[in-house]
Amino acid sequence: MTDYRIHGDTGEWEVVIGLEVHAQIVSNAKLFSGAATAFGAEPNTQVSLVDAAMPGMLPVPNAECIRQAVRTGMAVGAQINKWSRFDRKNYFYADLPQGYQISQLYHPIVGEGAIDVLVDEKDEDSVKRIGIERIHIEQDAGKLMHDQHPTMSYVDLNRSGVALMEIVSRPDMRSPAETGAYLRKLRAILRYVGSCDGNMEEGSMRADVNVSVRKPGGELGTRTETKNVNSVRFVMAVVEHEARRQVELIESGGKVAQETRLFDPDKGVTRVLRSKEDAHDYRYFPDPDLLPVELDEDFLVACRESLPELPDAKRKRFEGLGIGAYNASVLTAEVEIARWFDQLLDAGAPPPQAANWVASELFGALNRTGRTIEDSPVTPTNAAELLSLVADGTISGSLAKQVFEIMLDTGQGAAAIVEERGLKQTSDTGEIDAIIDGILAANADKVSQYKAGKEALFGFFVGQTMKAMGGKANPGIVNERLKAKLS
Repeated sequence: MTDYRIHGDTGEWEVVIGLEVHAQIVSNAKLFSGAATAFGAEPNTQVSLVDAAMPGMLPVPNAECIRQAVRTGMAVGAQINKWSRFDRKNYFYADLPQGYQISQLYHPIVGEGAIDVLVDEKDEDSVKRIGIERIHIEQDAGKLMHDQHPTMSYVDLNRSGVALMEIVSRPDMRSPAETGAYLRKLRAILRYVGSCDGNMEEGSMRADVNVSVRKPGGELGTRTETKNVNSVRFVMAVVEHEARRQVELIESGGKVAQETRLFDPDKGVTRVLRSKEDAHDYRYFPDPDLLPVELDEDFLVACRESLPELPDAKRKRFEGLGIGAYNASVLTAEVEIARWFDQLLDAGAPPPQAANWVASELFGALNRTGRTIEDSPVTPTNAAELLSLVADGTISGSLAKQVFEIMLDTGQGAAAIVEERGLKQTSDTGEIDAIIDGILAANADKVSQYKAGKEALFGFFVGQTMKAMGGKANPGIVNERLKAKLS
């Protein structure tokens, strides 16, 4: 795998990238209140007195949010801290009613872990380990809306107090491709675990992208942080743009400022938001309203036992069933696809053939019709039935394509379609021989050319036979009988 480099006027530059991913925890209530968390509600309809920071209100931790953070830490092989504590991060903003955010700076609930990513899905040797420094729990702020009034900004506090995990990576990524692979893999793990739905468009997962440049192997440069980037593609674009911007700035005699930036997706550029604060600027101190979080062994055992089979383990299992590495990677990238495919195997489909069929036929049809695997009109059970009809010779591969199209349109089972429409393939050698004899007689000139050495014509004879029999002839027998008659 070739190292990614920025080629400047003074030579090559290396890019150093770290991500801080904010993932909204799946829970029915907020981190410290009983208010609802559903997306899309009318503004300010999911706000408790705690979220609005009314005087005298005390936060009470939501045990489900703690559990989900611990399960996430376990899924990335991280250290789980049995003792953790909440801190106040003090800053003043219109959408932060308390004037501070409850977070975990000094004692996070999850310590160091790592994720192995496949930078190139088609290259098994492109695995890279990306370190995770910590995962801590914090509450989200509200949202300012600037487009509702000509002269004023409105505040929506529905998100205020929603539980977030902040997943902080090590600065181990060196290219847009590695960054994209890491974010996709992390999103997949969160969705397998069920701790975050990973919906970046709705803001339930977003990334702060830290980028710096240096001469290869040199000291780390000054980094910038681009906030709240909400798609994998945009994160990769931020890395590309920000790295080039910094190289051009340094080579022209300037200095990179430690600052917070925003990404403009329409123009593909970042722009400065404010100078970057350090931890001391926020005057962190332990939250006096909250006791430390202490986890016992029974709780940790229950969390571990609740974890599903994770993407890497599932991929290895699929490969052990004879499925190719690339197909196994594709089939485990999204949790819904992996579950659908497991149901297909449970229904008796042969693994390698099933994997090839899903990756080509099913994915092709879903893309063509704008559907997802979740609203596929063909169920795993019906797909297994179709594949079994091919395996036992009832229908040919070409007939299976026809049957599949009908299944997509009608939702009917494969066996019923084959029976109703008379689509069974024939292995009757007498019928096949009669058709072949007629085709060979009608194409005596091509028979002579074939016998004279033009062997490519064999495909012509096969095609004519299959066409004459409406695609219902057994291809194996057609090939066998044609070879016998032409020899």
